[in-house]
Amino acid sequence: MSQNQTSFFNESQGPLLNRDGVVEYKPALFSGAESEDLFGALLTTTPWQHDEVMLFGQKRVLSRKVAWHGDGDFSYSYSGTSKTASPWSPALLLIKERVENQCAHRFNSCLLNLYHDGSEGMGWHSDDEKTLGLNPVIASVSFGAERIFKLKHRESKEVITVLLENGSLLVMKGETQHYWVHAMPKTKKIMTPRINLTFRTFRG
Repeated sequence: MSQNQTSFFNESQGPLLNRDGVVEYKPALFSGAESEDLFGALLTTTPWQHDEVMLFGQKRVLSRKVAWHGDGDFSYSYSGTSKTASPWSPALLLIKERVENQCAHRFNSCLLNLYHDGSEGMGWHSDDEKTLGLNPVIASVSFGAERIFKLKHRESKEVITVLLENGSLLVMKGETQHYWVHAMPKTKKIMTPRINLTFRTFRG
């Protein structure tokens, strides 16, 4: 694929990446009914807090809300802020078990993001914190509104686009975080909320 070319992924095309990492997508890890029930449980029982980032030495409070859960009360730092993990809820444990069975990998923590509508998104970044290890496995589950997810190669600038469906699972592993960055663009077309769960193995 030539430099700066963009491709839109669909299930019939196979793996999302053809080099420098592994990204797999399963569109229906959870059924429609399961997804609706789990979305409601997560929305009402999660101890949501407004996300905070450090920009130019100043703390900025974002409208997007986040929560972090894990096996222990360890602390996780990103974007200049730190969070302490809360215990697993019944809904999270159910999701975690399904994800671990699908990935054949055990996770000890989960970062949750609540996007109220399309005006909230995520800029280009990679999940390459030292506390996640050298080649982390990141399992991302989506509930609620369907949103566009993009991967961009650091060198060639090739962009791969996939629509994250309700109840879907996207897994990034291998050298993905070294060679690719990812983002969820903002859009005025989405008026409903989305909850994203990224399961990780914390090594702090």
